[in-house]
Amino acid sequence: MPAHESFLRDDIRLLGRLLGETLRHFEGEALFGAVEEIRQTATRFRRHGGLEDARLLDRLLQRLSPDDTMSVVRAFSYFSLLANIAEDLAQVRQLRQFGREGRAAVGSIADTAQRFAARGLAPSAVRDVLVDADVMPVLTAHPTEVQRKSILDTERAIAAGLDARDQASSLGDRDAVAAAERGLATQVATLWLTRILRSARLTVFDEIDNALAYWRSTFVPQMPAVYEELEERFDASPLPPFLRLGSWIGGDRDGHPQVAAETTRRALAAQAQVMFEHYAHEVHALGAELPLSAMLARVEPALARLAERSPDPSPHRLDEPYRRALTGVYARLLATAQALRVDLRARPALGAAEPYASADDFGSDLRLIARSLDGHGAGALIRPRLAPLARAVGIFGFHGATLDLRQSSDVFESVVAELLAAAEVTPDYRRLDEAQRVRLLARELAHTRPLVSPHLAYTERTQAELAVFDTARELRKRFGDRSIDKHIVSHTERLSDLLEVLLLQKECGLLHGTELRCCALMVVPLFETIDDLERAPQVMGELLEHPGLRHLLVPAVGGRPIQEVMLGYSDSNKDGGFLASNWSLYKATRTLRRLFDANGVRLRLFHGRGGTVGRGGGPSFEAILAQPPGTVGGAIRLTEQGEIIHAKYADPRIGRRHIELLVSAVLQASLLEPDTWAGDGGFEAALEEIAVHAHRAYRELVYEHDGFAEYFFSATPINEITELNIGSRPAARRHSGRIEDLRAIPWVFSWGQCRILLPGWFGFGSGIAGFLRSAGTAAARRARKQLLGRMLAEWPFFRALTSNMEMVLAKTDLAIASRYAQLAADRRRGAEIFASIEREWKLTVKHWLAISGQRALLESSPELALRIRHRLPYLDPLNHLQVELIKRHRHGRLDERAKRSIHLTINGISAGLRNTG
Repeated sequence: MPAHESFLRDDIRLLGRLLGETLRHFEGEALFGAVEEIRQTATRFRRHGGLEDARLLDRLLQRLSPDDTMSVVRAFSYFSLLANIAEDLAQVRQLRQFGREGRAAVGSIADTAQRFAARGLAPSAVRDVLVDADVMPVLTAHPTEVQRKSILDTERAIAAGLDARDQASSLGDRDAVAAAERGLATQVATLWLTRILRSARLTVFDEIDNALAYWRSTFVPQMPAVYEELEERFDASPLPPFLRLGSWIGGDRDGHPQVAAETTRRALAAQAQVMFEHYAHEVHALGAELPLSAMLARVEPALARLAERSPDPSPHRLDEPYRRALTGVYARLLATAQALRVDLRARPALGAAEPYASADDFGSDLRLIARSLDGHGAGALIRPRLAPLARAVGIFGFHGATLDLRQSSDVFESVVAELLAAAEVTPDYRRLDEAQRVRLLARELAHTRPLVSPHLAYTERTQAELAVFDTARELRKRFGDRSIDKHIVSHTERLSDLLEVLLLQKECGLLHGTELRCCALMVVPLFETIDDLERAPQVMGELLEHPGLRHLLVPAVGGRPIQEVMLGYSDSNKDGGFLASNWSLYKATRTLRRLFDANGVRLRLFHGRGGTVGRGGGPSFEAILAQPPGTVGGAIRLTEQGEIIHAKYADPRIGRRHIELLVSAVLQASLLEPDTWAGDGGFEAALEEIAVHAHRAYRELVYEHDGFAEYFFSATPINEITELNIGSRPAARRHSGRIEDLRAIPWVFSWGQCRILLPGWFGFGSGIAGFLRSAGTAAARRARKQLLGRMLAEWPFFRALTSNMEMVLAKTDLAIASRYAQLAADRRRGAEIFASIEREWKLTVKHWLAISGQRALLESSPELALRIRHRLPYLDPLNHLQVELIKRHRHGRLDERAKRSIHLTINGISAGLRNTG
């Protein structure tokens, strides 16, 4: 066992012991004994699946009082949280070990630099990519992050205590180790006494505040640090701000009634507040750190003039030009915040000053100070604080993250139809065919006459949508063009879906130029279902090749037009299954790149990935390297959703690691792609056939099997999940009881709770079986099996796809899942459906082990297998408890306190599985 895994085991044991002591102290020995008996019985049930253990579990759980049930659920839930903290520290410990040994972690910038050097790539080639690169993680607030901020804060304190104990242990300081363990015991007790569930559903403003906590701890300090390493490794100083942060929180209106113009305004103001407070703190600290005297250091004349404009009247600092200059910078910074109507928690300035016209002007003053320091040999004083601050200004500006707007195409259709009817252009826009719509919209876009009139009355929805575009125009003027520069159109199916958004921009003053006007907000299509993905090249081709429209939609960047296309992983998976979805995304990506190249337009892909594999999740590094050759090209955006934000970015050191992985993957995919995969070799034709069989198997179960929807809604905790206050967005677009209308997030979340995780693997077994069966002869089947082995060894896409699937398969548990199947409203039909799921699971495992040459799941990934095994004894009981509580709930035998116990099991299972949303 590697040393870091041994330490992980010891950490988990320590935290488990402290939790047990806390449980004994607050709840008594009897309850502690009940927890242990349930854990041991659940472990035996996992190993043997015996009827006797199942009955014993039922008896143990049924005899728990409501209060004891709550305590038992909390005990197992908190253990999952503590195990996650220990795993995160294990990552940090491993990174430290690499540093001590002078080794580069795979995917780090150091590792990427070594790979490039080994290939003979000059630093200039890397600089050329970075100068034109565009990389952006985008934070979203989908309802899978079930942790309260108070719990997250306590977790951070426990992580800090565990880290302090680790450091003390490495120094052999027994007293410090003991002190750290006492502190940990205190924090575990605090955790036990802190309410884990929210008492009210989240609002969008809660989600904004939650996300900003990660800005302060990770993104704002760590993104500049990544720039610094890139500049040093590749002699590329200064780099343009190619790596920036995006957000949907406060701008995503799709199916979200709480998000409106005022929400967007408040979201951007809250982001700006974080940035101004960071800048103010750093500028003030710089003033304290730079008491350099003009009598001892010759400063640049421009710096002297900056100091002369300082509002600092103190005669004691007349010879301290840097302090005086920074006092003036500080005063201007606070004046800027006031002018932008941003509330600050900062010490007052020493006097009045003119606000900055832009963040670039603020950055210019910081660069002037740096040049002056460097000019008289004090360059070493730049690196600790001034350089990161200047980089942060370039990355974040005054606005923080670029805020995306998003709305569904059907809403825009309704709004445009109303505007056209009110202006007497056409009485019923909806009745026009696509060609007629495109002609009409193109004509209106070329027309200078406005459609919107202040003298006409519009519906509330139309007024709300127009207000959003008006607000975007206002906020861009206040905070700069980078604050809001895109509008995503969900459910894009045809060209007119995009032109409608262009028309609304025209009506709200967001078209620029004279004869060849272009939009202020890039209109980004989101292709979601498999049918949409197949149509995507046709839709984009119509746009790029239309002589009267292309200049409107595609703003020029750096001389070459660029257009973004968003690909939806979640809905395509729910629509067609894991394998068909991923293959459709791959094909769409490749075809779009060829189309864009042929039209001289740069393609930037936006990957709408979720946390779990069923929503496009899995390691981002491998996912980017697995993209079709030539499709990354230095530009990529991808969503960071739900609990994955916490898992990746709660700890700044792990957050830094994930930011590096993202940048490294983009660089490697952009510069090493010719050697990534030698050629097709029949791989794509094989996967095309496999995907057809897999898609058929999935559709037959989910959409064609009579009674499947009823099974899903009764044999999973979907109804209980919708009651949990884990997000501000409704779980379904409409309450129809149909799978089609359910959002992909709760769909995937529910399958994770009952330990089937169906969206992450179902159909693979049938796909492979059909592929082999159609070979005909035994010799042909052997050849196809060999081909599958080569696909795994040589094709990064297939390797990443199946690696993610294997992780999901390892987390499934059919014995536990069978207990959920007994919740089905129709027991006979439920047993039949579960049997179908079980057969597909066994078929999938069988074929995957044959392809990978393993005897058991995760045999080639022993560390991951060990980590999953560590948590199963504490995760399994939560599932058994959840089943028992759901039974009581649905028979009307639960009070509000017991309902909270169900929600606690949902929380605990989510924490135990980690990538559930």
